[in-house]
Amino acid sequence: MSIESILSAIKDQAANVAPFGAKLKFVLGQDIVLIDGTGDKNVVSQNDEDAACTISMEADTFLQLKNGELNPMMAVMSGKVKIKGDMGLAMKLQSLIQ
Repeated sequence: MSIESILSAIKDQAANVAPFGAKLKFVLGQDIVLIDGTGDKNVVSQNDEDAACTISMEADTFLQLKNGELNPMMAVMSGKVKIKGDMGLAMKLQSLIQ
């Protein structure tokens, strides 16, 4: 799956979720996906901005999480997913990657 298709999937999901009140950033290998939930709706872009929570992983790990092939807690514990910043915010992201 390309970054464009990942971005499109996140945009579709973000449109159906209430704004988080913060900025969240995925670092997928060399690519960035920023979800700005500080306004009236979640805005998804590839801008590299500061965020309250940054989640780093490879794109294939993201796809495994999205497809239910990888347990999120195990991914974090095994180091496949790294979280910096607000852990509470990270927990809310499950609705965006399902």
